[in-house]
Amino acid sequence: MDWSAGNQSTERGGNFSAGNQTCGNSDGFKYSVYLSTYAVICPVGLITNSLALYVFLRLTPNKSPNTVFTINLAASDLFFALTLPYRIVYYAREGRWDFPDWLCRVCTFAFYVNLYASILFLTALSVFRYVAVLHPMKTRTLITVRRALSASLGIWAFVSLSSAPFLLSGTHSREGKTRCFEPRNAGSWKRILIMNYVALVLGFLVPFLTILACYWRIIRRLTQVGKNLGRDRPAPQRRRSVQLIAFVLTAFLLCFLPYHVQRTVHLHFMTSPSQDCAGRLLMQKLVVVTICLAATNSCLNPLLYYFVGGAFRSAVARVTYRRGRLQGRGTSQRSESSFSLSIRRGSYPQRSLKKEPP
Repeated sequence: MDWSAGNQSTERGGNFSAGNQTCGNSDGFKYSVYLSTYAVICPVGLITNSLALYVFLRLTPNKSPNTVFTINLAASDLFFALTLPYRIVYYAREGRWDFPDWLCRVCTFAFYVNLYASILFLTALSVFRYVAVLHPMKTRTLITVRRALSASLGIWAFVSLSSAPFLLSGTHSREGKTRCFEPRNAGSWKRILIMNYVALVLGFLVPFLTILACYWRIIRRLTQVGKNLGRDRPAPQRRRSVQLIAFVLTAFLLCFLPYHVQRTVHLHFMTSPSQDCAGRLLMQKLVVVTICLAATNSCLNPLLYYFVGGAFRSAVARVTYRRGRLQGRGTSQRSESSFSLSIRRGSYPQRSLKKEPP
């Protein structure tokens, strides 16, 4: 489909023509930036999100709606992180795909699933916080674990169906290499631009405006509470709300906003009749940078679990404490065993029983 080609074109390279002038490409820049960025994101995302899922699923017995959303957010990030080793190998080999075609499709699919699942689950967490702050007496009836599960299933279904066209675009040959993450042809840029706006509105603008509306009401309520109760020591709920607001807004402004703005500008540039080499090369490089910013979201979300989620932080502290006690107990037991063994072997210094001469 043109939609998948249009979005994947943000990662393409190759020579192109602008009028009668033949331009170069940004392949060298693209490969080096993607390789260095994914090489950092991959291990961090795999370790932190695996740990988060272990804590949520094994060490958190009482699941809340907040826990349900964060479990799904961590699962989405881990799904994307598992595909990064293949991207790293691809860019390390300068654009040569040596894996099956279906794996190329899954890797492309995973990027967009993670992108929009992250946006929607962060929106769900924000709505949950809005209800908890403005309607605390109705929180348990309005947002239950069952409703959180239903909302999560709805988010997965919506994101998977809307990203399904990316499964239709696999590998192809160009310049003697099997390529992935690149389109077969430019396609119809005007149609791509229209479809981009659909994704922009439903996948980014509506969630972002929802978050801003929720946070505006939350800040007003917390300000009123602060005036009534004093500001010497903010309540834990108030502190968690402020931390959530700061984190989610940072994620949107740093990871999601630049990508969607640049993708739209890039597609408008591609549909314009006049294209110059410098402008197109700049567009390609900016798209590479914004894609990397969007990908960093997968290893930033664990910070949300730790600093905002009290249950997650407590579970991690318990694991660390138990491990420290076990290591201390093991060291003590090893010391006692060495002491007993030295006595049995007679290596422990003892007083001589013979009378020493005067």
